[in-house]
Amino acid sequence: MAWIPGGTFWMGSEDFYPEERPVHQVTVDGFWMDTHQVTVAEFRRFVKDTGHVTTAEIAPDPAQYPGADPALLVPGSLVFTPTPGPVPLDDYTRWWSFTAGADWRHPEGPGSNVGGRERHPVTHVSWFDARAYAEWAGKDLPTEAEWEFAARGGLDRKPFVWGEEHEPGGRPGGNVWQGRFPWENLLEDGYAGTSPVGHFRPNGYDLSDMAGNVWEWTTDYFTVDHSESGKNVAPTSSCCIPTNPRVDTARAENSDEPYARRVIKGGSHLCAPNYCLRYRPSARQGDTEETSTCHIGFRCIIRP
Repeated sequence: MAWIPGGTFWMGSEDFYPEERPVHQVTVDGFWMDTHQVTVAEFRRFVKDTGHVTTAEIAPDPAQYPGADPALLVPGSLVFTPTPGPVPLDDYTRWWSFTAGADWRHPEGPGSNVGGRERHPVTHVSWFDARAYAEWAGKDLPTEAEWEFAARGGLDRKPFVWGEEHEPGGRPGGNVWQGRFPWENLLEDGYAGTSPVGHFRPNGYDLSDMAGNVWEWTTDYFTVDHSESGKNVAPTSSCCIPTNPRVDTARAENSDEPYARRVIKGGSHLCAPNYCLRYRPSARQGDTEETSTCHIGFRCIIRP
């Protein structure tokens, strides 16, 4: 783990997607953070020690999904498949499919395995799985504010983890998609899927893969108004800047779903400039807690 000293920073961005707005100042206390995403080998030790069964390995409760196709109410997870050519980008079902039997041991579905990927980030883990691992390890999941502060590595208000340039020195700064998503992957970073943790240059706090590789779960509930992260928190004594903010109550926009949405950060190997330019510290998305895919993982923190 690496020590993240804490401080005050500008959270969010006005230059990209609406959910990153408005930019607002936030203060976080210091904490320790995993220098890399939790790996397949580390997660395997957790499962061996606890007998944990992941969400993807359990058939969904039909009561939670009234009217759902019974064929989909089986253990499995979401798997990405490139399209054979250009397609409209307003229909994710063209490249995402629920795959029965896909889980952390079988990332592409039955017949696949994680042999040789022990140092790759574990995937197909839900928010519940990430939380269970963190509790077993004596750690916690970061808040969105803690995660974003750490990802910036001391580069406040810069668009990317590595600074101003989209590709520093003309080369990918992390494991992201090069080419036209979802069909043309130029593999300029050397990887079609996940990559071993620590392969790319770390940020200023010695944290690797804070941009790309896999999305990472946080503790915060997702809100469309980014300023929510500063509410319900006592301001500092010197100003109106919230300290250690977190959104710990699900908002109304989540009420029609069987599970609440949590914030994921960092982007993944499937993020591309033409579709999902979210391998940036301010970028954020919301996924329901039971979601598991081939491009979501996590890392943990310890607060003093």
